[in-house]
Amino acid sequence: MMTNKKTWKLWENDRVNEEETKLLRRKADELPLPFDEDGKRDIRILIESFLRRDDALGLAAPQIGISKQIVVFKNKQLDERGRVKNEKDFDVLINPRITQIRGDKETATEGCLSCPDVSVEVSRHTEIKVKAYDRQGKKINKRYTGFLARVVQHEIDHLEGKLIIDHDGSIYVPRERQKFFNDYFKE
Repeated sequence: MMTNKKTWKLWENDRVNEEETKLLRRKADELPLPFDEDGKRDIRILIESFLRRDDALGLAAPQIGISKQIVVFKNKQLDERGRVKNEKDFDVLINPRITQIRGDKETATEGCLSCPDVSVEVSRHTEIKVKAYDRQGKKINKRYTGFLARVVQHEIDHLEGKLIIDHDGSIYVPRERQKFFNDYFKE
């Protein structure tokens, strides 16, 4: 059964989404191990929602209204738009923790499905090591480097209730939406 969960956003059509903002801003709950039926369902729903998209490098469970520590993201062809078609082309991390940070920080512009119409300059580490569980509940340790390390850090931020607009970099907004965002960011 395919489910298509809508993407939760802080705002839409110059209106703040109070309920969605509340969930996106809270720390997501860990998934209890071994996974129960609810946990397995939440993992499946997130993966299915991600696989239906052609506009995302990654997706965190809170972005579809599930406040659980689950992320899914492309691990190949990060510069190509389009849907992921192969099981080997994405990773799923459950209850992820960054255990090691290496390399310099690099600044780049990021967008986010939960912060539509804006992009933000975000500084992130170029190499990280993550401890997590895979879809089957097995412990995994993975190292991510370069742009993929950025994607993983972005998705893990969602699990902490942190969004791109919470970083210190410059925020770029479309001219026609300037008034709404000026009011929004003053709050």
